[in-house]
Amino acid sequence: MTFLSRTKENIFIRLLREQAEVLQRGAQALERFVHDGDPNDAEIVEISEKQGDEIRRILIDELHQTFVTPFDREDIFELSLYLDDVLDYCYTTIQEMRLLDVSSDKFLQEMVVRVREAADELLLAMQRLERNPMVALDHSRRAKHRENQVERLYRQAIAELFDGPENVHHVMMMLRTREVYRHVSNAADQADQAANVIGKVVMKMT
Repeated sequence: MTFLSRTKENIFIRLLREQAEVLQRGAQALERFVHDGDPNDAEIVEISEKQGDEIRRILIDELHQTFVTPFDREDIFELSLYLDDVLDYCYTTIQEMRLLDVSSDKFLQEMVVRVREAADELLLAMQRLERNPMVALDHSRRAKHRENQVERLYRQAIAELFDGPENVHHVMMMLRTREVYRHVSNAADQADQAANVIGKVVMKMT
């Protein structure tokens, strides 16, 4: 393991930061979409998801070509994977809403806000990781807290959703809505995993 350069950003730090930037952009667009339903925001999420995939492909290619990395190769690979997964679930949330004809509601909106906040914290963590690892650790902890908030909202949403079904049509809509909730919950779970890897990296660095 080598010391991180203070003059030129390491390529892996840069690529992970770029992934986090694209994730933030996608999460912000998802937040706007569940509030306003603007198809332009849905398109931004889709474009962001493709951009994130491309950055990850470049990162993996660099891993194959590089012997010395700023921190453990497995941690680089995992962190990239989890950042990519969060963005994937942002994208599939919109896909499921459209496919299942599910409208947004207060719970979905609040959960997505927390996912966007987690994306904000992950980006801040990546921006601070090289020079201020303990600050990066603090941001990763804040990202983990957002996951806890999403899970509480998810349980409340499910409890309210399944409170007194009226008919078969209502039951079917309940099941469809639950699927959308699950995608947002999964996005938060993957953000939590990314935060865990950042915490592990900081522990090894300090």
